[in-house]
Amino acid sequence: LGATCAFLTGRYLTRDWVSQQIQGNQKFQAIDSAVASEGWKIVLLTRLSPIFPFNLLNYAFGVTQVSLRDYFFASWIGMIPGTVMYVYIGSLAGSLAALGTQGRSRTTAEWLLYGIGLVATIALTVYVTGFAKKALEEKISS
Repeated sequence: LGATCAFLTGRYLTRDWVSQQIQGNQKFQAIDSAVASEGWKIVLLTRLSPIFPFNLLNYAFGVTQVSLRDYFFASWIGMIPGTVMYVYIGSLAGSLAALGTQGRSRTTAEWLLYGIGLVATIALTVYVTGFAKKALEEKISS
């Protein structure tokens, strides 16, 4: 919802200011050209790739030709892998913090599953990020 509010702000309230901020940015100009033809794919790929700062990108997409519907759904889907990773890491940190407190302690098998889950979550996120970066580069260069 925050990203959508920033998108709408960029589109309707601060369009001139956002345009001035991104003027001359070659990466954004390439994205803008690609958005004109395949908006939702570009939004999705930029959400999966951490090379673009989300805060500026939210406003910047507001001055592109991408529709609000495409922006909303592509952003939502594209933010899921990173969100899952952060939630999982937070859950693991909570379990580690509870080690010294009273309550049921975890078995070795449970800790092993936590570790495997953490490695799998990070590996998947890194893979998706690399895939998105490569696909975005291809879309922008074409």
